Amino acid sequence: MSTPTLRDVTSCLSAYDPDALPVRDAQRIIKEFITPVNAVERVALRAALDRVLAADVISPIDVPAHDNSAMDGYAFNAADLRPGADTTLAVAGTVFAGRPTDLVPARGQCVRIMTGGVMPPGCDSVVPQELVAHADAASITVAPGVIKAGDNRRFAGEDLKAGGAALRRGRVLRPADLGLLASLGIAEVPVQRRLRVAFFSTGDELRSIGEALDAGCVYDSNRYTLYGMLTRLSCDIIDMGIVPDQPEALEAALRTACENADAVLTSGGVSVGAADYTRQIMARLGDVTFWKIGMRPGRPLAFGRIASNGSSAVLFGLPGNPVAVMVSFYFFARDALLRMMGAEAALPLLRARSLAPIRKKPGRTEYQRAILSRVPGGEPEVRLTGAQGSGILRSMTEANCMVVLHDEQGDVGAGDLVDILPFEGLV
Repeated sequence: MSTPTLRDVTSCLSAYDPDALPVRDAQRIIKEFITPVNAVERVALRAALDRVLAADVISPIDVPAHDNSAMDGYAFNAADLRPGADTTLAVAGTVFAGRPTDLVPARGQCVRIMTGGVMPPGCDSVVPQELVAHADAASITVAPGVIKAGDNRRFAGEDLKAGGAALRRGRVLRPADLGLLASLGIAEVPVQRRLRVAFFSTGDELRSIGEALDAGCVYDSNRYTLYGMLTRLSCDIIDMGIVPDQPEALEAALRTACENADAVLTSGGVSVGAADYTRQIMARLGDVTFWKIGMRPGRPLAFGRIASNGSSAVLFGLPGNPVAVMVSFYFFARDALLRMMGAEAALPLLRARSLAPIRKKPGRTEYQRAILSRVPGGEPEVRLTGAQGSGILRSMTEANCMVVLHDEQGDVGAGDLVDILPFEGLV
């Protein structure tokens, strides 16, 4: 199947206008244009954290392997319980976890059993030791109504059945997944190759940390936020520094990035006021479109695929303002990079009540920095951090979430529910 072109993808959209593109249309175009990088490697379990699983993992065993006890207590046959009266059972022996036993209790008998111990034949229930009315080495007494048939018994294969899918392809492996794989005795797993992402900032006004800050210049913060966001995605990162506003330097940087990475992220140089050569070079190197997206912060975005010397890479030309870079990354580039990695991981939006009114014009999507809180016994509440200018990076450090006000929404009243994107684990 041939790689789609941007013309192929955008031809399916009615009233496509690159100078007035809704957020959801831009996200749809990007999703349909992106294809996964098909390269697989096997890694040891300890190296698999945050990697994308490249194939379904089939369980080789039942988990648990045997019916076993979920409690420290006494295993018995529930048919021996006397309705409405105390039941006394003779103790036939003890079953320990991980120790084979040939104990087969007779009717009217029980066995003392530890958590994880294999249920002896004929036993179907376990009474926790703290719920036994009386116990000594010879017998126990169980009061009526304390236990019912099947309580505290775990069945073989209850967690996983042999031959069933333990984890599905495309899953980003988390700590619990490593534990699950270890419980199956699996030491290595197939994962997608790490995505290689190159990034750089453009602008003669930018200075790197450690350089003198000349009049009219600013320190480059975007490379550091991009570095942090890409690190969270477990990408292999190529930081190409600052590229000056010179056509030859920009083209050389794009070619180098393209020849060494799967994706290229730039910040700055794609706005209406940017030099014309930025657009000309990006367009000359490949299939690139320039959008004005109906959103705030962040409006200009370049997207497409560039090529150089037989190599190609997906390109995201992000705006230059610090907050706009982060918003554009999270709501456009992040999902695209995960899709290239073979994962599906759309950002989860939650709901919270706005503590104050929020002014909003319909017709564009707005992302407002905010603080999410919860009063004891109450529901989540959210308030804005204050000034929402796209250059105020401090507002992102103060916020713990972002309020997402969709294209069709107008003003928000105090007490209205709004969508929020929590930052925990994201930024």
